Amino acid sequence: MDTKPSFFSVRYDLIQVGQALSFDLFVNSSVVKGKEKFVRIFPQGGVLQKEDLEEFHRKYFQLYIPEEQRRIYLRSLMKSEADDVQKTTVIKEAALQYLHNIFDKDKEFSTELLAKNIEGCREVVEGMVDVLDHHNIDSLRNLIANLSFHDFYTYDHSINVSMYCISIYKTINPKASRKELMHAGLGGLLHDLGKIKIPTHILNNPGGLTDEEYQMIKQHPDFGLDLLLGGHCEVSSDIDLKIVARVVHEHHENFDGTGYPKKLKGKDEIHLLARVCTIADFFDAITTKRSYSEVLQIPDAMNTMRKFRGIKLDPTIFDIFDQHVRYVRAESAKDLRLADHFDPTIPYAKLPIEEIKKFEKEMDFGKIKVVETGKKKEAKKA
Repeated sequence: MDTKPSFFSVRYDLIQVGQALSFDLFVNSSVVKGKEKFVRIFPQGGVLQKEDLEEFHRKYFQLYIPEEQRRIYLRSLMKSEADDVQKTTVIKEAALQYLHNIFDKDKEFSTELLAKNIEGCREVVEGMVDVLDHHNIDSLRNLIANLSFHDFYTYDHSINVSMYCISIYKTINPKASRKELMHAGLGGLLHDLGKIKIPTHILNNPGGLTDEEYQMIKQHPDFGLDLLLGGHCEVSSDIDLKIVARVVHEHHENFDGTGYPKKLKGKDEIHLLARVCTIADFFDAITTKRSYSEVLQIPDAMNTMRKFRGIKLDPTIFDIFDQHVRYVRAESAKDLRLADHFDPTIPYAKLPIEEIKKFEKEMDFGKIKVVETGKKKEAKKA
């Protein structure tokens, strides 16, 4: 087993000075390309002065922190004066690393590996809760727009969904506790956990899936549930894996009972956080730019989602969500219809959407309507 320590790079402008550092600082001293030899240049607990950091900047191109101290660094960053874009960028980098550790096909999967990285994901979500404390749903869209995206759909999408889940839940429950917000975000971040068992070439194929491949993808909620609850995954007592597992298992259940994997229906059968995740999942899938897919503008996206109100989406949560997304509430130049089979899990090369032509909406024009007279109505009542 490879026990060689790993490191991640850190920006100079995000290192605090004038106070004790909670992490070690390293440099790569190797002069051989492709080789790494990390040497510690400043110890954890030492007080780094501005002059020290400036000297490091002159001498070294890049500073590094041990991977095992990433969570400590993340906590210290949240207390710093860095702006929200800088903080969210670091949060996203940490989330990407933890998700990569979980999904990495080259690593032998184990419940211990999963548990360790869920703990890391929890730290990431705690950071999200802090950053999003003074953001609403609308300003979160702008924050996400300032972040870079990657080619692996699952990672970026899961991070965005996590932030939307926190923001939506905070909106529908303004008195939500920090722990509740953490579970909302953790459920969103891990909602596609079951994709671990789906081949990568299927997950990243924007060219369309066969029926057989799609049936395989539809198993990912069951896979995720089993990974969390079927393998004795042990995490901190403040993480309720049963709640997270319900989000993972139920986020593709439709409000009208037509979803998968169990065809659960309504608020009595589908967990509240799963219903929140469904809206976050849907919204991000059709509005966030991917390298291979065009997306909908906000007015078109909201008009499109509204057609699924009470079908795929919880109508009460959607209405609150709709009220907190800023856009021009006028009839769109195009009346768009998203295919009923649309599934946010699939990285479409092109969204399955079409414009509803004007004549379709006017098909009733000219039809003879039978209007019952008062006598006929009375006869029916009798």
